[in-house]
Amino acid sequence: MLYPLTFQPIFQERVWGGRNLESLFGKSLPAGKRIGESWEISDRPEASSLIANGPLAGLSLRWLMEEHADKLLGDVPDRNGRFPWLAKLLDAEADLSVQVHPPAEIATTLGGESKTEAWYIAHAAAEARIIAGLPENMTRDAFAERLGQPGFADCLHELTAEANKALFIPSGRLHALGAGTVVFEIQEDSDTTYRVYDWDRTGLDGQPRDLHVEQALESIDFSDTTPTLTTPEWETAEGHCLFRIAHQPGVFDLSLVRLEDSETRLCPGEGMRILAVTHGTLNIHADEEPLTLKAGGFALLPASVEAAGLEGANAQFLLTQGA
Repeated sequence: MLYPLTFQPIFQERVWGGRNLESLFGKSLPAGKRIGESWEISDRPEASSLIANGPLAGLSLRWLMEEHADKLLGDVPDRNGRFPWLAKLLDAEADLSVQVHPPAEIATTLGGESKTEAWYIAHAAAEARIIAGLPENMTRDAFAERLGQPGFADCLHELTAEANKALFIPSGRLHALGAGTVVFEIQEDSDTTYRVYDWDRTGLDGQPRDLHVEQALESIDFSDTTPTLTTPEWETAEGHCLFRIAHQPGVFDLSLVRLEDSETRLCPGEGMRILAVTHGTLNIHADEEPLTLKAGGFALLPASVEAAGLEGANAQFLLTQGA
């Protein structure tokens, strides 16, 4: 019988990473490393999450998909045989590369996979920014001509990063997380990223990182101009408030949920769900012992867990479910 699952985080060193996941969420980071990503729930070939709690501890998400996919996924489709989502924390001590993920209709022609994702901003330093989309009237020809030239920043659409706001990033949207930001990220299971600009820096090995200009130009949606961050607009339900961040049919539905009191109530949504706590402490009741998550904690509710009770006054969490 499956139960609410937690996993051992998989830390990824990045040239743009820092140490904020330690100070903000108590993650036990490896010493002396610039950790840019914590892969909290992953079924990538290079990084399969290991279960951290209960009788299945030590077994992998890959094992779950091979042995119990029906009980785990329910009606949520897999991703080419893999778990469909990848849940992360990102810490940008420096700017990420300006990049894009290919839309589904052209991804296969480029030898990649689509990758729709969404960010919830947990922390933003003063004057931190996010790049998303393009300015008005930016054409592909003008963008390509000015790429890498002085003043190229004018070809990018910048937003002021603000904590507790969110950004939906459909495949095809040009984007970059700016220095001084920490975000929760939910994405399709994919690692296809095309860098178009990397601030003229070198990678961890001291060499310039690869750019993928032609693939990026094929992938960018040049009609995607001046997107904005979303501010929570709460819908009140019994004992909780809910704010929908993203709804991408066939991919995922992502909402922010806030519990209003300390009473135990059923988890919103249905089927398989990922819960990621952004504020407070959340207790999940679906097994003999409650599962307690603090800010920065993630849990996977298998579809076979039909009723899960939640408790935690003023706890706030991201809820990912099938769309």
